Order: sequence, then structure tokens, then C-alpha cells
Amino acid sequence: MRPLPALLAAALLLLACGAARAAKVATVDIRGLDEAQTENVRVSLGLVEAIGKQLSGRRLAYLVREAEEETREALEPFGYYSPRISVERGGTPDAVAVTITVERGEPVRVRRADVAIIGEGGEDHYLQRDLAAFRPQAGDVFDHALYEASKTKITRRLAERGYFDADFSSRRVEVTRAEHAADIDLVWNSGGRYDMGPIAFVQSPKRIVRDSLLERLVYWDQGSYYHQGKLDRLRESLARLDYFSTIDIEPHPERAADNQVPVTVTLTPAKRNIYTAGISYGTDSGAGIRLGAERRYVNDRGHKALAQLDWATRRKTATVQYRVPAFAWLDGWYTASLQFADEQTDYIDTRRVEFVASRSGQVNRRLNAVASLHALRERWSYAADDDGDDATPVSYRYATFLYPSVRAEYIDADDRIFPRRGIGVTVELKGGLEGVGSDANFLQAYARANWYRGLGERNRLIVRGELGRTFTGALIDMPPTLRFFAGGDRSIRGYGYREVGPTTVGSDGKTYALGAKNVVTGSAEFEHYFNDSWGAAAFVDAGDAFDGSPDIHTGVGIGARWRSPVGPVRVDIARGLNDPDSNFEIYLNIGAEW
Repeated sequence: MRPLPALLAAALLLLACGAARAAKVATVDIRGLDEAQTENVRVSLGLVEAIGKQLSGRRLAYLVREAEEETREALEPFGYYSPRISVERGGTPDAVAVTITVERGEPVRVRRADVAIIGEGGEDHYLQRDLAAFRPQAGDVFDHALYEASKTKITRRLAERGYFDADFSSRRVEVTRAEHAADIDLVWNSGGRYDMGPIAFVQSPKRIVRDSLLERLVYWDQGSYYHQGKLDRLRESLARLDYFSTIDIEPHPERAADNQVPVTVTLTPAKRNIYTAGISYGTDSGAGIRLGAERRYVNDRGHKALAQLDWATRRKTATVQYRVPAFAWLDGWYTASLQFADEQTDYIDTRRVEFVASRSGQVNRRLNAVASLHALRERWSYAADDDGDDATPVSYRYATFLYPSVRAEYIDADDRIFPRRGIGVTVELKGGLEGVGSDANFLQAYARANWYRGLGERNRLIVRGELGRTFTGALIDMPPTLRFFAGGDRSIRGYGYREVGPTTVGSDGKTYALGAKNVVTGSAEFEHYFNDSWGAAAFVDAGDAFDGSPDIHTGVGIGARWRSPVGPVRVDIARGLNDPDSNFEIYLNIGAEW
């Protein structure tokens, strides 16, 4: 009976020795590759997955042996089929450090690339352009990812342009390792091109607007050639109406009749009423509340109604608006709005009523145009006109103006909320004639532009500018609404709201802005982000509102930036340089500025 304890002791000894040989992988260092190749090797290595885990000696040895083959396979997608790889173990017995050194060697290059489309699509100009852009071409390194992306792009483009029967007639890549060569043989048979068929609108769970209204958004004729871009434009037009929460557009090539593809548009109505509320505060306006109500669709003809109230201590605005969809020439809206505004601040006491009738139109994805007719009645009195005697009635000035205006807005950006490449331009022209509804002759032109450019991964340069000019011989008859001002968070930071420009001295000894015929401002801002959310900015603003020659005012400052879910949040502190006694000004803004 003595051999049994001896065998048990031997087994325990072997287990103890195995445990002693157990170790952890502390680090895996990959050398000789670029960033993308290193990352692909790293995610392919079993050693990397084992970092920090307790491994037996046998398991660790196996992973080290496999590392060479795993590295080799991970480099093939980049065109390197014959690398020289060495795998070395270091560190301590308990914490192993593995170093993988790679000499990539000569890459495999494309020796021959036969890429073509046969069938009706072979004569398609746009598909021929895609074929010419196919990569890799003869002489290029055979990059698998680039090859797959080019192949997928052409396959997708065939479907977008209505070649629903397209398929591969040849799809082969031969790699000759010894010759470091790859031969590509890739041919599509496009089949015939389909046409646009009938469109059915389905509003679920109930119909909220007439189908005839939606059908006016279909700008092509049934039987015209099929193109996905037509459906994309229809989706954008439906989204701009803001009637629906979801828009699902589905072509049915499997149900095509006479080579025409029927399309089903399924629409889910959005919430009919929108209510908004908030609080506001401004150094000039004081504390206030904001209330709003919008009816997305008043009737089945798609009309909209809106009411907004901004009621602050010293500045009040009430607006009602009614909109009717318009489809002649350009998709847009006929709009009628009436606004009442009352402002009683330290420098001005003004009240106005303005009615605006307008027609907007979406020229294309980037350009929107608006033609309007304005009827304005305004009274105002500057603080300088008040002698401070409460017994003496305030002397108001009055103005009536009836004038047309035209405005164009152009935005081309990679991201409307946080652009890294983009430009936005607004141009407006307005004018009125004395005796034709206006108290004075005037012509006014205004332009504003914003330019965004990303610099590296975490930097942005933002350049802004505005230019306005009024042609009139009776500026004194022009109400504040039709004058230019400068200063403040959206103009020249470092100065108060409307602080820059012609001024007058009031009875209290303070200076007050009068407004000017012309304005010119510019800004340059550099932003640096420390991570995906937080950043800092430095900026310089300059400009003036003036009647004769400009007296350029300059402000400089710094700010904090936060990329919030609703758009950029900007907190700036700035100081004007023209007056050594200037105070620091603080500004808060939310959302992209266009």
C-alpha cells in the first residue's frame, strides 16, 4: 500500500512545477510597421489578447510560436506577402515581454488589372468614370482594403443607377508570391437599366396631408431613367416639410413591370403640436421668459402656424406666422408674419410693428433664396433726446417704410453643427422709394461670410466677416431697424452690444449708439480641442459701424469650447483695445454660427 502515497506526492510535485512555470504576458511590442499595419497585427495576435492573464508555460510557448504566422497573415491585406519576422521573449519569468520585429520586404504589386463592365452599363458615362478611378491599378501595391472599397463602390453605383440585374461575370485575383505580382480580373455584366415606375405614398397610421400635395414633390416623369439620387432628393424635400417623424422610401425592382420600378414611400406623422418654453437673460434686455407654440400641419393642405413670445424686462417681442407650401419653380414656402417689438433700454425707447410676406425657395442642397415684402411702422427716441424731466413728454420720431428685399443663403459644409470644412455666405439687398410707401429713398446691401478649416485632428481656424452699406440722403429718417450697429458677441467681441459706431451723449453723461449707414467687421479665431469634447480658443475681432470713414475698433480674447449634443457651447472673455479703460466682456453662445 506504500506506492500510492508516493505516486500522489509525485503528482503534486509536477503540479507545483507547472504552476511555477506559469507566467503572464506583460507587453507586446511591434516594430518596423506604420500605424495602420501595427494596429492590424495587434488585433490579430493571440498574445495581445493574453496580456495580463496567467498562462501555463505550454500555452505561452504556443502563442509565441503562432505570433509569426499571425503577423504574416495580418500584413497580407497591405500587400506584403514575404516579410521577415522575428519574435523574441524578454522580461522576467513571471512577466514576459514579447518583441516582434518586422522587415516588410518587397510588396506585391498589381501586374495586370482587367476591370470592366459589359452590357448596357458599359456605355454609361458615370460608370466609366468610376472604372477609371478604380484602385489599385497596374504598378500599385495590392492593398486589399483599397481593392474591396473600389469593387464595392462600383457594385453600389450600378444599383444606384438602376442596373438591378448586374452581377459578376468574372471575379478573380491571382497572387504570385515569387514574382511579387498580383493579377486582377474583375468584370461586371450590368444587364439592362430600369426606369422610374409609379410612386405610392402610404401615411401610417393615418393620412394627415393630401397625397396630391406630396406628389408635387416628385419632379421626374414616370418612365424616366432610374437613379437613387432622385429618391434621395425626394427624401430631403419630404424632410423639409417637417410633417413626418420617419420617411421610408423603398424601390421594388422585383416587382418591375415594363422595366419600370415601383416605389413605396411610407410616412409616419410627426407630433402635430410643438410647445417650447425657456428663460433668458441679457445685460441689455434683463431677465425674461420665452414661449412658443407651433402647429406642424393645420389642415390636409399642409399649412403651418407659429406663435412666439419673448418677454423680458426691457425688451419684448411677439410674433405670429402662417406658412403655405409652395412648389412652383422651387420647393419652398409662402409665409406671412406679423411681429410686435418693444424695447426700452438705457440708450433707446423704441416700438415697432412689422408685417412681412415672403416666398422662399430651395435652389439646391446648398443654396436657399427668399424674396420678401416688408411693411414697417416704427417709433423711437434715443436716451440723448430725453432731458430727464419726467413732466416733459418724450419726443418720439416716427417712420413708415414699405420695401422689398431679396436674400440668398449658401452653406457648403461637411457638418452643419461642427464643420471642419465649410463656408457659409449670406447676401441681402433691400430698398424703398419715398412716396411709394416709404418716408425716404434708400438702398441697402449686406453680406456676411463664415469660413471653417480643420488643421490637424484637434484644431480649427474660423474666419468671419460682414460688410453692409446704405445708400440714402436721409439717414435721420431711417429707423434703428434699418441702421447698422457693431459690437457684441456676434460682431466685435470686447465691446458691449451695439457699443461701436456713431454715438451721442445723453443727459446722464453716458454715450449711446445711434446706428450707422455702413458696417464692416472681421474676425479670426483659432480653436484647439484637448479631447473629443473640450477645447479652448483665442481670437481677434475688428471693425466699425460708420457713416463716413471707419474708425476700426479691435478686440481680443480667449474662450472655452464644449461640443455638446445640441451643438458647440462657447464661453468667451474679451477686451477692447481702443480704450485703455475698457472692461472685460463675457459672452455665452450655443449652436453653430452661419
